Amino acid sequence: MEDARKLLEDYVSSGKVIQLATLDPTGAPVVCNLWFASAFGPDRIWFMSRPNREHCANLRADPRVAGAILAIELEGIEQDVRGVTFVGTGKELPTVGIDEQIAGYAGRWPEAADAIAPEALAAEATPHRLYEITVEKWVLFDELYYPEQPKQPVRVSR
Repeated sequence: MEDARKLLEDYVSSGKVIQLATLDPTGAPVVCNLWFASAFGPDRIWFMSRPNREHCANLRADPRVAGAILAIELEGIEQDVRGVTFVGTGKELPTVGIDEQIAGYAGRWPEAADAIAPEALAAEATPHRLYEITVEKWVLFDELYYPEQPKQPVRVSR
């Protein structure tokens, strides 16, 4: 049997887009799709966005989030599903002092480097900001390696 934590890290690292759920002012869930980068130990997810987007405004009002990352290329309904879900808290990062987070995101998505360059962020010369999700709960879903019980809770690394 495969190690669930290793599978989770592999699936998150190879994933490209998260489906992120935030809560609107009425408490209703709102889902969006975002390119992301990640780091482990502590477990974090970063995304870049514009502060005026609905999910960013929602995070400022209520930091609770949930999300999903699909770890397979979709071919057909018969294939084994593999992916990850998470629960955590999100926040907009400051515009200075976030070199590690910028490097993590820009290292994954080099074409985004100019939009979140430290100088541009510090001067507020870019409409983008970097956001961080602190993961509080992971669930691996893997029908290939865990066919009898695909849902596998996985410990969070802090």
